[in-house]
Amino acid sequence: MSSLVVQAVGAAADAVDRHLTQLVQDEVASRLFARDATLWGEAAESEASIRLSWVGLARSSRPLVGEIAALRDQLRLRGVSRIVLCGMGGSSLAPEVICATAGVPLVVLDSSDPDMVRAALEDDLSVTAVVVSSKSGSTLETDSQRRAFVQAFTDAGIDPTERIVVVTDPGSPLDEQSRADGYRVVNADPHVGGRYSALTAFGLVPSGLAGADVAQLLDEAEEVVDVLSDDDRGNPGLRLGAAMAGTEPLRDKLLFTDAGSGIVGLADWAEQLIAESTGKEGRGVLPVVTPEGQEPTQGITDPSDCTVVVLVPEDGDGDGDGDDDPLGSPDAAPGAAGSLVSVAGPLGAQLLLWEVATAVAGRILGINPFDQPDVESAKQAARDIMAAGSSTSDEPDLVDGAVEVRAAGGDWLPREADGLAAAVEALLAQLDPSTGYLAVMVYLDRVAHADLSRWQSALVERTGRPVTFGWGPRFLHSTGQYHKGGPAQGVYLQVTGTPTEDLPVPGKDFTFGEFIAAQAAGDAGVLAEHGRPVLRLHLTDQAAGLEQVSGAVLG
Repeated sequence: MSSLVVQAVGAAADAVDRHLTQLVQDEVASRLFARDATLWGEAAESEASIRLSWVGLARSSRPLVGEIAALRDQLRLRGVSRIVLCGMGGSSLAPEVICATAGVPLVVLDSSDPDMVRAALEDDLSVTAVVVSSKSGSTLETDSQRRAFVQAFTDAGIDPTERIVVVTDPGSPLDEQSRADGYRVVNADPHVGGRYSALTAFGLVPSGLAGADVAQLLDEAEEVVDVLSDDDRGNPGLRLGAAMAGTEPLRDKLLFTDAGSGIVGLADWAEQLIAESTGKEGRGVLPVVTPEGQEPTQGITDPSDCTVVVLVPEDGDGDGDGDDDPLGSPDAAPGAAGSLVSVAGPLGAQLLLWEVATAVAGRILGINPFDQPDVESAKQAARDIMAAGSSTSDEPDLVDGAVEVRAAGGDWLPREADGLAAAVEALLAQLDPSTGYLAVMVYLDRVAHADLSRWQSALVERTGRPVTFGWGPRFLHSTGQYHKGGPAQGVYLQVTGTPTEDLPVPGKDFTFGEFIAAQAAGDAGVLAEHGRPVLRLHLTDQAAGLEQVSGAVLG
């Protein structure tokens, strides 16, 4: 019997009923696990043909278990007790969930913010080992972080080749250079895309080195392969994919809430998987991670475009009686608004479940779930800005204290706007009250400023619409695709800041501060080119500016 339980009520249940028969008749599940690249249409076939090895990772990743254990023992003999992961998007989010759920410490450095990079470098290097993860081997953020750690280890008199482990695709520039320089390299399966890579070396190596039981993770995934590959109406992957993408009209906001699942941060990982996979060609499903302690639709005036996803314990309702019946009616969760899905299962099984469901959702939506064209466009925009030597060449529309205000993506900022509060109000006025969403994008140290996430709840109450909160540049590798390629429903609040102290990137002619500024400007520029309203708030003094912005946001 499957350890996965997916239940739906209301509009989500209607979607399951509407699509399930066809999905079973089309043998979508068995064809997916047979790696049939034709499932998403002719336009997607070329990309899909080299992106489907994730369906077999529960078995093909087994040799990594022993390799990771041996490497962990080697590092411990060298006195290592702290693991730092340098990676972006799919290379960092899965290990973060795996380690948090296992209760083992892992430092995730997925930022080019100089203050955050410096904090990671200045902790105890004598007990530190670093995993550098990059599928392409050319990810600029990860390369910059790698360079900084090589320099820091060298300056501390520590041989970096004994402390840095590289995870990358075979034959990548990083693979070839690292091997030539004497670093330990673990190759990942090249036929798996980044956001589907949780059970590859990208997910397993840093997690295993940190102390998580990666063999158990693979066991949990392997136990559900048969049910997920079965062309049967009970298949939880087909049911979840239909509930996500098959409502009519499409409820394209997926509101995640955790009701004691015991899996820490699963919604954050699912957010990047779903948003980057489905947000393209003007279609997609926007995952919204509900702040802890808040009901998913609390404050949303019209939740008719929302489906609530409740992550529940493995016994279903969390009461320990094993009745697996968390949903009696659409009113079972407050604010469910008639469309509700509950999902239960161990972490390894859920990683595979959500990947299957996202691939199924892509078929229902008629898009390619394996490409990410607008992620690439934002990267190129950042490179162009860096080549030009400036990320803030445009004059601010206004300056209010320690905040420079810039508006882009249309002529929506009134000329008479005389301050920060008026600019924020003008942006929020662009929200469609029935279909819109607000994305808050903060390019600051996400550890030092973690409390800024409180803005999310306040802005939901203020706007009556779903609000996402993303840390830049982390979100660029996930929801950044949806922002530009998904439905034109969003308005965007971007916050950047002059770093407390900048940090040079060793061997390069730019600093981390210049890099993150270019990433933010590139992101805003591509959004504006797509006609998305963007309010850019740059803090010339972080402490004073954040106090001002908080006042304008919280009202």
